[in-house]
Amino acid sequence: MKVDLNSDLGEGFGIYKSGNDEEIMKGVTSVNIACGFHAGDPLTMEKSVDLAIKYDVAIGAHPGLPDLMGFGRREMKITPQEAKAYVTYQVGALMAFIHAHGGILHHVKPHGALYNMAARNYNLAIAIAEAVKSIDRDLILVGLADSQILKAANEVGIRGASEAFADRAYLPSGELAPRSIKGAVITDIKEISERALEMVKNGNVKAIDGSLIKIKVDTICVHSDTPESLNIVKELREMFYLNGIEVKRLSR
Repeated sequence: MKVDLNSDLGEGFGIYKSGNDEEIMKGVTSVNIACGFHAGDPLTMEKSVDLAIKYDVAIGAHPGLPDLMGFGRREMKITPQEAKAYVTYQVGALMAFIHAHGGILHHVKPHGALYNMAARNYNLAIAIAEAVKSIDRDLILVGLADSQILKAANEVGIRGASEAFADRAYLPSGELAPRSIKGAVITDIKEISERALEMVKNGNVKAIDGSLIKIKVDTICVHSDTPESLNIVKELREMFYLNGIEVKRLSR
């Protein structure tokens, strides 16, 4: 058994720093780098790409809504055409830094509200998938397990990767619980570890109401802004090793 371990990084901008990116990169196999809309700036993007190449982790673009003040976590009314343009613009910006440093863009994972909106809205999902395909048909589109994003990836003929979250609670529908709900963000390292193991080994995750959801897992995300994120990554690596699960980047 194998699983990819990813983290959303490069989320500082200007004088504002976020998380311990370099240390987290030592433990994950893939990173999703903010592209300037919800977080990140040119210098942060370049530094993040440089670190990702240094630690040999798969580099992903993490495009979000144009909402720096809300960190891209507030829903906006956008058209599919806007979604396609936003993704193309942001991925293109990150690719320039990647190419300048001799690296390769591996995948695209929408951020925050854009991710959750596209998980439900097929038209937005198709627009994002089309944007990714138009940039490079070999890119992997990462989306919430059993979501419209993955259906759209299949529809347009690109590879999709099913993502799960060990540090987030799920609704019975399989969607992520909104951060406004108590218990939506899980911080207990032991609980996160146990949930991750259950997801990968048995394809199950317990919803916030206690019901059991079937889930396919290609990659697990640890949010870099979750408390103790670095220790969570270390715990997951150890737990997977002890259970004979290989932590490995998604193959293209």
